[in-house]
Amino acid sequence: MGCLVICMKLAVIGVNHKTAPVSLRERLSFGSDMPQAIGQLSTLANGCTIVSTCNRSELYVGISDDVGGQHESQDEQSGGLTSAKLQEIGEWLAEFKGVSFDEIAPYMYTYEDSRALNHWLRVAAGLDSMILGEPQILGQIRQAVALSREYGGVDSDFGWLTQQVFAAARTVRRDTKVGQQAVTLGFATARLATQIFDTPSKLTFLLVAAGEMNRLVAHNVAALGVKKIIICNRSLDRAQALSDELSEMAKQAGRTLEIELAGLDRLGEVLPQADIVSSCSGSMQALIDTAMVKHALKIRRHQPMLLVDLAVPRDIEPSVGQLDNIYLYSVDDLQHVIAGNIAERKQAAVEAELLVGQLVADIEAQMQVQVARTHIRDYRQMAEARTQALLSQAMAQIDQGEDAKAVLSEFSHALSQTLMHSPSRLIRQIAKTSDADTLDSISHELIHSYRKPV
Repeated sequence: MGCLVICMKLAVIGVNHKTAPVSLRERLSFGSDMPQAIGQLSTLANGCTIVSTCNRSELYVGISDDVGGQHESQDEQSGGLTSAKLQEIGEWLAEFKGVSFDEIAPYMYTYEDSRALNHWLRVAAGLDSMILGEPQILGQIRQAVALSREYGGVDSDFGWLTQQVFAAARTVRRDTKVGQQAVTLGFATARLATQIFDTPSKLTFLLVAAGEMNRLVAHNVAALGVKKIIICNRSLDRAQALSDELSEMAKQAGRTLEIELAGLDRLGEVLPQADIVSSCSGSMQALIDTAMVKHALKIRRHQPMLLVDLAVPRDIEPSVGQLDNIYLYSVDDLQHVIAGNIAERKQAAVEAELLVGQLVADIEAQMQVQVARTHIRDYRQMAEARTQALLSQAMAQIDQGEDAKAVLSEFSHALSQTLMHSPSRLIRQIAKTSDADTLDSISHELIHSYRKPV
């Protein structure tokens, strides 16, 4: 384990749903370009992870502590970067995404050291999510770290730190109620459906993509007792797995559920059947445009449609929302839908925030222990090397016929002087810079250690 505090510090640069509109977040999101991005970013940092979700694009990086610049972190919405290295990384992000740095800088936030660690733990625990306490983000961060490790972005120090973050996030969710009775995007979608449609048992629900987010949405909407679900996905194997899961749910609830599978190439064909659409594909281009929805409305005789776009970049053209009988919601819109349902979790979040502070202090203490271990190892290696050098010199003198007792006496004196030099300097330094109790404690420990039997 290398020196996490002396040689590396954690920093985060990013935008999220609180600092930037979805129109900007989608331009900074990562998809199939993630491996290339990790490869480039890892040349600028000592370990990195890119977390890109519908609500945030964040770069978590380890940077050398000798990069210069200020160490004071920026608040969200403050703009500006705090060191030359962070400036370089921020400019890399803008260039990689083909946007102007000046355009995105006002929306970016940066944190370093303790504040960066605090932010990462809050994100992983769901405290910084649009939907307070949502559970998906920890899994998304795990996937991001795994991908970064696969493409060379995670070294041993950075990997150790990610494991501490994961463990602490699990503690927060286990020991507080912030994750209980969570209002999810799936819950919000189901609630919208009940507000727009009177009879769920007559509805057809279309999922565009069968990823984890849409899986959770499907669970909530299926629980309303919809008549039919269409799963439109590139991989029919994955769609079939979700179909089997939903069929089993309906069976256990004693309901009849029709499920149809379709490839994305049939999206325009099946869209007119859908009363409710949830799309979260990860595609870099829109999958549902205004012309497709106009055609669907015509076939449906202008019966209303609820379209929920959970993707960033967006799967559904924003102009679709201007059509009559269309109810289009983005991830940002859903925040207003769920605003009245999180009072209990806000109370739990107060406890969670306090726990996060304690856990950050614990992690930093462990980091210091890692540094101490490094120093102890280096001191032991130095002592062993010096001992071997003195021993070789003594053996050579004995081989040359010098008196063994005299040689051993000289060897003992030289070795004790060598080993006592650093502790003596340490005691003098502590006497100058620390309180009397610290000096007494360390002096007692050093003296006591030599009284122990060998």
